[in-house]
Amino acid sequence: MFSFLKKSSSDVKPEVPAAAAPAEAAKPSWRERLFQGLAKTRAQWGGKLKTIFSRGKVDDELLEELETLLLTSDVGIEATTHLLDELKKAAKRDKLETPEAIQKALADALLETLKPLEQPLDFNTHKPYVIMIAGVNGAGKTTSIGKLAKYFQTQGKTVLLAAGDTFRAAAREQLQTWGERNNVTVIAQESGDPAAVIYDAIAAAKARGIDIVLADTAGRLPTQLHLMEEIAKVRRVIQKIEPEGPHETLLVLDANIGQNALQQVKAFDKAINVTGLVLTKLDGTAKGGVVLGIARQCPKPVRFIGVGEQIDDLRPFSAKDFVDALFEQ
Repeated sequence: MFSFLKKSSSDVKPEVPAAAAPAEAAKPSWRERLFQGLAKTRAQWGGKLKTIFSRGKVDDELLEELETLLLTSDVGIEATTHLLDELKKAAKRDKLETPEAIQKALADALLETLKPLEQPLDFNTHKPYVIMIAGVNGAGKTTSIGKLAKYFQTQGKTVLLAAGDTFRAAAREQLQTWGERNNVTVIAQESGDPAAVIYDAIAAAKARGIDIVLADTAGRLPTQLHLMEEIAKVRRVIQKIEPEGPHETLLVLDANIGQNALQQVKAFDKAINVTGLVLTKLDGTAKGGVVLGIARQCPKPVRFIGVGEQIDDLRPFSAKDFVDALFEQ
């Protein structure tokens, strides 16, 4: 049987508190939390970049040391080559002669590389707006769904969650916990076909006038071809009830896996046509450079990034804020 949690409460717009509590007002801003979250990546870059740029000229030695730093930060060969080429062009064009000028030229190249990934999600085009969410076990998929539910509520949207990971009881229970925390409906089934759960969730959303459906799917490795076919089936079933759906297909990636993230993007994209990425756990890794690898090798929009454990630590990706956080001391 399908289970429905908090049915009545998700059918109304989330209320905005009249005034923030004093403790809440003292919370660091998102920009500050992003800087804190990228501390490990910045620690790997910061001091080393100062040393590398201290000679004040872009020569072969500087380029070699910078190449090593970028590669060890999981930027990847293609993105590293691109950034070095851009720095050489800037050095020749602008006659870079100070450490500050060289760092600014690199920051500009990083921003130019990442800017195409900054494409905010437009979730006002359909109602319900159906978001299918995929990823391997351990990437933070279910937690990200809970945080996304909170984010959409802050945007004045009603949300419904579909517990499509029917293979793992823990995933269903975790999603139900997030539903209770966010005061939204969760549609689940103890066992059975995940596509059926999601189909039923979309039908319920249509009947109740819900704005956003977040559809969880079972975690799987991209090498598990039979399981990848199952997730492709989920997409086809969604289209039976919502012909233009899913309106967004998000792949959740754990930043800790570095360059392996590129292979996941390619494999999932082949199976389900990935339209956007959620990059999690940036606060726990020095491999934040993988975003640059994604930008050069499989440039899917990075819709959201996560830099902490709090419910509001998942926000839309800003290329400028990200680059600033890499260099801020």
